[in-house]
Amino acid sequence: MYDVLIKIADPVGIVGVVLLLFAYFAVSIERLSPKSFKYQILNFAAGWLILFSLFFHWNTPSVLIEIAWIGISVLGMYRIFRAKK
Repeated sequence: MYDVLIKIADPVGIVGVVLLLFAYFAVSIERLSPKSFKYQILNFAAGWLILFSLFFHWNTPSVLIEIAWIGISVLGMYRIFRAKK
């Protein structure tokens, strides 16, 4: 099972990077708002996917930035939900 996880770690991380870049690009060309739930969920998912790959190819600074990325996304989603109430 561990061998399978190692084999998929890089592709999963690449999907995370693609999501992250797509979200940033979409905000840059004003197709997404940085205050939208879709933007926050893209960042959240990207952070987790990249973090998954980092568990198999450890890099402490990258792990820390992804944990921060996930936390900031959670804060953004919380603020969106709070504003809707």
